[in-house]
Amino acid sequence: MKSQDIRSKFLNFFEEKKHSIVPSAPMVLKDDPTLMFVNSGMAPFKEYFLGNAQPKNNRISDSQKCLRVSGKHNDLEEVGYDTYHHTLFEMLGNWSFGDYFKKEAIAWAWELLTEVYGIDEEILYVTVFEGSDDADNLPMDTEAYDFWKQYITEDRILKGNKKDNFWEMGEQGPCGPCSEIHVDIRSAEEKAKVSGKDLINKDHPQVVEIWNLVFMQYNRKANGSLENLPDKHIDTGMGFERLCMVLQGVQSNYDTDVFTPLIREIETITKKKYGKLEEVDVAIRVIADHVRAVAFSIADGQLPSNNGAGYVIRRILRRAVRYGFTFLGKKEAFIYRLVDILSKKMGEAFPELKAQKQLIENVIKEEEQSFLRTLDQGLVLLNRIVEETKGDTISGEKAFELYDTYGFPIDLTALILGEKKLKLDEKGFDAELQKQKNRSRAASEMSTDDWTVLFDDEEEEFVGYDTLEAHVKLTRYRKVVSKKDGEMYQLVFNITPFYPEGGGQVGDKGYLEDAHGDVIYILDTKKENNVIIHFAKNLPKHIEETFKAVVDSKQRYRTECNHTATHLLHQALREVLGIHVEQKGSAVHSKYLRFDFSHFSKLTIEELRDVENFVNARISGKLPLIEKRNIPKEEAIADGAISLFGEKYGDTVRAIRFGQSIELCGGTHVKNTADIWHFKIISEGAVAAGIRRIEAITNDAVKDFYFENNRAYFEMKDLLNNAKEPVKALQNLQEENTNLKKQIESLLKDKAKSIKGALKSELQEINGIQFLAKKIDLDAGGIKDVAFELGSQFDNLFLLFGTEQNGKALLSCYISKELVASRALNAGQVVRELGKYIQGGGGGQPFFATAGGKNPDGIDEALKEAKKYVS
Repeated sequence: MKSQDIRSKFLNFFEEKKHSIVPSAPMVLKDDPTLMFVNSGMAPFKEYFLGNAQPKNNRISDSQKCLRVSGKHNDLEEVGYDTYHHTLFEMLGNWSFGDYFKKEAIAWAWELLTEVYGIDEEILYVTVFEGSDDADNLPMDTEAYDFWKQYITEDRILKGNKKDNFWEMGEQGPCGPCSEIHVDIRSAEEKAKVSGKDLINKDHPQVVEIWNLVFMQYNRKANGSLENLPDKHIDTGMGFERLCMVLQGVQSNYDTDVFTPLIREIETITKKKYGKLEEVDVAIRVIADHVRAVAFSIADGQLPSNNGAGYVIRRILRRAVRYGFTFLGKKEAFIYRLVDILSKKMGEAFPELKAQKQLIENVIKEEEQSFLRTLDQGLVLLNRIVEETKGDTISGEKAFELYDTYGFPIDLTALILGEKKLKLDEKGFDAELQKQKNRSRAASEMSTDDWTVLFDDEEEEFVGYDTLEAHVKLTRYRKVVSKKDGEMYQLVFNITPFYPEGGGQVGDKGYLEDAHGDVIYILDTKKENNVIIHFAKNLPKHIEETFKAVVDSKQRYRTECNHTATHLLHQALREVLGIHVEQKGSAVHSKYLRFDFSHFSKLTIEELRDVENFVNARISGKLPLIEKRNIPKEEAIADGAISLFGEKYGDTVRAIRFGQSIELCGGTHVKNTADIWHFKIISEGAVAAGIRRIEAITNDAVKDFYFENNRAYFEMKDLLNNAKEPVKALQNLQEENTNLKKQIESLLKDKAKSIKGALKSELQEINGIQFLAKKIDLDAGGIKDVAFELGSQFDNLFLLFGTEQNGKALLSCYISKELVASRALNAGQVVRELGKYIQGGGGGQPFFATAGGKNPDGIDEALKEAKKYVS
């Protein structure tokens, strides 16, 4: 059975059971601070489990893209070494929100597996929660046990502990007991030796869990206690890749048609054969797995970067590159070539792969090339560390610096050292790594209290599209303490005019005022699992009274100008550059806007001018805002509205139109484009391969920009003695400056030649080395020229020159390459040690290095000390 058919049969089965089939949500989460990525099928539905929203249908089913590479669920380092863990995987799931419970979930799971898929029930085992005698004091799940007895013999119903059979969303939130379904696909001979029940949850590659049925019936509070949920829910998750392994009769997920096309392509590109050598197999599995994770992430709008979710994606890709580099011998980019196979294989189920194929290829290729350059640089640095190390052990601190600063993988460091018959101080490295983790953990440490509920409100209402003031009541609050922000309070109201951060737009600020005149400032507004949360340093004194909530109108207005300008800019770019342009991210603040878009070349001055003119023409055109709220998404798209990849849209959406610009958008906007006053592009540049970024300003910021430029113009003109043509006057100055620089360079070369002759006569022979340590009056470039010219005449030369420039000290050391090899001298080591006399430091190559410092008075002492190296 092909993988496409396996997925279709699952969805069709639950559609027949009255479930709504929904598309996979984007993997990168936008409004959940507890998760970077969707790491389980239930993550996109947390708002329903938490009771913050009601689904259109209480029964839902889908195939959800999941990524487990950070936080509690992190499978990254296991990927490739076993045959059933993945970074990205599909989770087939069915959900009930207060509808059916254990009886139906168990019955349908059994029906699907044994009747629809035809899995032999003799190879299946199930587990149920055995209860706990800890603080929770939970009873055994006898209800699930009794239901399972109707389908499977009791000797294959196993009791599981809390670790394996009690599922929790996190430290707080909905949770409950679960039943796992395991499959034993070993041979009859192996089964005769060891029973499958003895291998459950023992990480056996052929005895694996394929489906987990979670019975959500409790809520974990901040103090650790459990309370019953008002409604009981079902949350199931079945590993698609593992299911394919079972149904396709193979012994590894990588032997299914989910992965075999990728593996064949890797074999073709690398000329390495899968199944012959374990280290090659691991590398091929790593690459086949990781290219899926990276490709889907880019398709969902998350580019590799140096922080947050982007750093995780970059780390996954770099892991794949180094496995190809180390074990497959690939010193050039090749992983991007797998995207074509991937999009053909999975593009039907996930059309974003086809739509974003070119962008994904370009981004991966550039990232590969960049990291390969890093590996080359790291090899040079590692060789330098080896040269400078006395003994046979490389310090963990040095290895960590190579890893942390330059991104050079520690396992590659260990491999290279092993080839050189050297050891790595692994304990020292682990200690440095732990220090970094502790610093990171301390910086992000946060404690969150339970919500204090003042009264239940079915649905919080946002009224900020129509008003900036409202009379509100506090429905709930909680205290949050973090190292970064200190003590804060999160407030929720029955209605609110404050716009929560989203769609690139910053959250509103403002204040609350009670009837007694007391004021509480709202410092930020965010959305978390469909709840609008207001941040304040203090809790209002009279929490049960009605407050007047007021949004900072000046900040909101400026932000609206910039948000509307992003829509007009998007339209302008598609008009000027072509309809291939798609928004890839934005940031809308009160002072500026940032807009990322897909395009493969730098914009010319003419193109930037045309874009700017296009936007300003729409501003001058005084286009009114035409807004449609709560309309079906299909209707908005049919009307021409643009939707963005990576955004999660509901069944109903809000469409924003200004003239011919129509987009799905939840942000706030000006009532008329004339309110923007003017649009000005400040910068344009590359973010990643195929992604450009424009930063721009509007309204008051443009006025300030022109005022500052006008002031600078008259200051410049004044410096040019009020020249009638200041541009021409500047050009004349530049030309004159260039000519003077050439004259100075010529004079310095003559001076260096003169000094070289004098220096040659001052050389001393010490222990067979021509030595000179002297303070000279030349700049860094001149000193280097003199050193190398003298070096060309001697093969046993040791020079140390000192000079003072602009109150700073500079030491330059030259050692003939023959001396570096025969006497184990190293210029980099010399300047690092002598740098202490000038209160500085430096480095370079073994034959030439420099050090800078802030104490010129120490130059003479450093020159004296140099003699010790040759004596």
